[in-house]
Amino acid sequence: MKQHRSPARAPALPRVAPAGRGAVSNRSGRFEGVAREAVGDGWDIEEELPALRTQATPDATRTIITFNQSPDISFDRSINPYRGCEHGCSYCFARPTHAYLGLSPGLDFETRLLYKPDAARLLDRELRAKSYQPRVIAMGTNTDPYQPLERKMGITRSLLEVMRDFSHPVGIVTKSNLIARDIDILGPMAQRRLARAAISVTTLDRRLARAMEPRAATPERRLDAIRALSAAGIPTAVLVAPIIPGLNDHEIEAIAEAAAEAGATSMGYVLLRLPLEIKDLFREWLEENVPDRASRVLKLLREMRDGKDYDARWFERQRGNGPFAKLIADRARAARSRFGLGDDPPPFDLTLFKPPPAPGDQLVLW
Repeated sequence: MKQHRSPARAPALPRVAPAGRGAVSNRSGRFEGVAREAVGDGWDIEEELPALRTQATPDATRTIITFNQSPDISFDRSINPYRGCEHGCSYCFARPTHAYLGLSPGLDFETRLLYKPDAARLLDRELRAKSYQPRVIAMGTNTDPYQPLERKMGITRSLLEVMRDFSHPVGIVTKSNLIARDIDILGPMAQRRLARAAISVTTLDRRLARAMEPRAATPERRLDAIRALSAAGIPTAVLVAPIIPGLNDHEIEAIAEAAAEAGATSMGYVLLRLPLEIKDLFREWLEENVPDRASRVLKLLREMRDGKDYDARWFERQRGNGPFAKLIADRARAARSRFGLGDDPPPFDLTLFKPPPAPGDQLVLW
């Protein structure tokens, strides 16, 4: 009697990130009915794959301000000019949002971007609503408002022009030195207590930054941005984020010192978060880039999340708990004190908000 053997399953292809990209794979999103995986076809033929090019598509959104009720963040509204981010940060907590578009949180997130061409017009309309009550608008809370596409599109700058005209307060988080381009807007706003900035510095190690945040500004350029903003009188914080135990946590003090020397006046930090698809995407990145440290990094993260990859509870998600999390908090507190990064800037001035005359409005004669 003949025995029939099932054909051997083709071996999975090695995961190698395309040059200049952060994610190692293009895993299917959680809403897809099928999962895709690259496999070998048995032909051992070397071939050079074409570079992944960035695609930008207009986003026909009908509103621009997003509101939230999260109790563990300092703002209740934000604007994101772009969906997806070309910086390609391997750890980005915004990656899962691409799944809502039927795209992968992996390589699609950093190569298939959406931009909001009508953002400034929408903001002007929403700020004029009679029911609108001004509070700080945060930018950079999901994807970076100064990612490379902004150089061409200028959407972030157009939004800042609207907020300047309305005397509306804004807070910006970015890891790009492109923010210095808009000092002519942000500087005068800051003098009226209407603008602040925070620059994210994950590491001072240029090689690690290149692997982890392939298309973001180098650490030196981020420090240059802090220097330029501070010199222009714009209150600027350094954000040590994310802190990845076993990978960059040893740099907390060095980053604080460098930022203080550049003129930063305050400091914050966020522990690495691994919600939804990021858990597997970041594990892939660790295994390819730092295989000798991958298991330790994940072990330490779980120790700070009660044994889980992620804890979504308010106030726990950004800080973690347990002895190692407490050590990080203590070190951050000590670094703030040592390098003078504990001074909070004056509060935003909400009383200045006033819609400017709209085109076609009758002028007041007396």
